[in-house]
Amino acid sequence: MNNPQPNFFLMNNTIQNYAWGSTDSMTALFDTANPQQEPQAEMWMGDHPNGCSKIFNENHEILLSDFIASNTDAVLGRCAAVKAMPFLFKVLAAEKALSVQVHPNKQQAETGFALEEKSGIAQDASNRNYRDANHKPELVFALTEYQAMNGFRDLQTIADDFNSLGINALNEALNSFKADFSEQGLARFFSSVLSLQEKQKDQAIEHLLHYAAKQSSTRFELIMQLKEQYPGDIGLFSPLFLHTVTLQPGQAMFLNAGTPHAYIHGTALEIMANSDNVLRAGLTPKYIDVAELIDKTRFNALKYEQLCLEPVREQNSEHYLVPVDDFRFSVYKQPQKQQLKVDTAEILFAVDAPVSLLHSSGEEVAFNKGQAVFIPAYAQEYSISTNGTLARAYC
Repeated sequence: MNNPQPNFFLMNNTIQNYAWGSTDSMTALFDTANPQQEPQAEMWMGDHPNGCSKIFNENHEILLSDFIASNTDAVLGRCAAVKAMPFLFKVLAAEKALSVQVHPNKQQAETGFALEEKSGIAQDASNRNYRDANHKPELVFALTEYQAMNGFRDLQTIADDFNSLGINALNEALNSFKADFSEQGLARFFSSVLSLQEKQKDQAIEHLLHYAAKQSSTRFELIMQLKEQYPGDIGLFSPLFLHTVTLQPGQAMFLNAGTPHAYIHGTALEIMANSDNVLRAGLTPKYIDVAELIDKTRFNALKYEQLCLEPVREQNSEHYLVPVDDFRFSVYKQPQKQQLKVDTAEILFAVDAPVSLLHSSGEEVAFNKGQAVFIPAYAQEYSISTNGTLARAYC
């Protein structure tokens, strides 16, 4: 590409002020201004239409999506076929729990989106399941202690906890589950809990909270915490079904299609396929389509030891390998003039210290913690230097 344009572009990123966000985490970590003390839930880095980043080009701001569209092949390189950034990169700061949710796989999303389009359901309708035709695998990398739920526990332990509760409305479903410890048995039991009618649901939750208040384990303590945020919500049973995990700073988890999960509290980097498809299972006032959720959920138990994603370590870098083509994620710790090659568009984020970039053309840029830089594929190679940690999102 015979292009006089720069190779490095400082980004101006949208902050989403969702109600569950933290008012002080981004300020504490990155000195991000928040004069109105609004909940700063997510910082979006990418070209998603609901929060497209802007980049500084020739002393003025333009939308990243417009820059990509101006020369897609040169900017996106190896990933140009999709015509847009294949991933969305975020800082996520949760003060309250997000909904328990499942994401469809690619084929399910394509089919579901086409069916809802054909049926005429508006894409912004509250009862819409599929906002687009893409899957939404995710990787989360903790910046602070980061509490979450992820994946089904061992089936026997699920049954044991529900057996201890002794909830009459669930006796028949629980006995059927105990007689069939299979994925199908778990699916039926999970569906039975989510489908409790109003009076039975209220009585079951009252019983759950009475029992949980007398327990000292982490999952019952979490239930008591969540009931303050989502009183009367069927999602209060989620800690009995799902693993609870607290990532320490620098730990990561991958969340695949079909796996139920929820983010509870903490701040992290998150990278995902560029999608907004969510099937909810609780801890939300939003629409829950139980039948669709059950159909798209994988009811296999996960071992606790499988939840954290261990990186491939090379000198001062850590590369997190994921089973999807939409994104890659790497972390570099105190690199000094370390050379990186680029064959696709990427985003660099300074985690905790200023970062300097140098291109072979002599172009340089420096940016502070909490800031990001967009690098097009045509840059080809550059070097990074920082006394802190640098995160790299690419595909």
